[in-house]
Amino acid sequence: MLPVIEARVDEPSLQIDPGLAARWLEAFLRDEMVERRGIGRAILGLSGGIDSALVAYLCARALGPANVYAIRMPYRSSSPDSLSDAQRVIDALGIQSETIEITDAVDGYLRHAADADPRRKGNVMARMRMLVLFDQSARRNALPVGTGNKTERLMGYFTWHADDTPPVNPIGDLFKTQVWALARHLGVPKEVVDKAPSADLEAGQTDEGDLGITYATADRILNLILLGYHDDAIAARGLDPRDVTLVRRRVDSTHWKRHLPTTALVSGTAINEFYLRPVDF
Repeated sequence: MLPVIEARVDEPSLQIDPGLAARWLEAFLRDEMVERRGIGRAILGLSGGIDSALVAYLCARALGPANVYAIRMPYRSSSPDSLSDAQRVIDALGIQSETIEITDAVDGYLRHAADADPRRKGNVMARMRMLVLFDQSARRNALPVGTGNKTERLMGYFTWHADDTPPVNPIGDLFKTQVWALARHLGVPKEVVDKAPSADLEAGQTDEGDLGITYATADRILNLILLGYHDDAIAARGLDPRDVTLVRRRVDSTHWKRHLPTTALVSGTAINEFYLRPVDF
């Protein structure tokens, strides 16, 4: 059972209208992919977790199951449950799929990085998966679609130039608790919705364990931070000041991960860096 934290009546709500959200995100995918880019096929990494499952559902509804490619990319330490949960989504939607093992590619590099700790190994796996995804996108003439949610992006809980690389992301403005709500509405398999979120880097690892806070609590705090509330005002709403500090520090210390590489300005026409008016040609 997922934890539920009651918000104060006067607190800005995290509730969404799931039916309206689904229609909007499906329209977003069609507009960004078909209308703007002329690409009617989507490709995504399907991990067996709720975020990629939800994106698969949205893509299938927006583009049709035949136009969605789900790529499973296990490493040798990946949980068998991840593969089977991803298969539940594939079977439920009738989308196209392929499984591409990344163990040999990852280990081929790690043999030259014997001092790599679990964090570095996880980053190598994430970047290898994105290499595979983009190569498969070229093979299938399909646009890579991102699967990172707003909570993870704000907390910096993703690998730079990996998880957040795809050019289109339908759930990047949904907090994790909103992802759960929309996934339930669309009928994502219960086994996927109810399991503890995990990057699946090692046995027993969970997102909330890594972050040191539950998603329900983090979402409340993040929502208030984004709306301009100061830390003391957030804590005054019954939240642990230590949790508030943890979230604030994560947001502040990972700001750089949510931006394109910074360009040194030597002219008045730098790509994406125009002073006061960002412009790209």
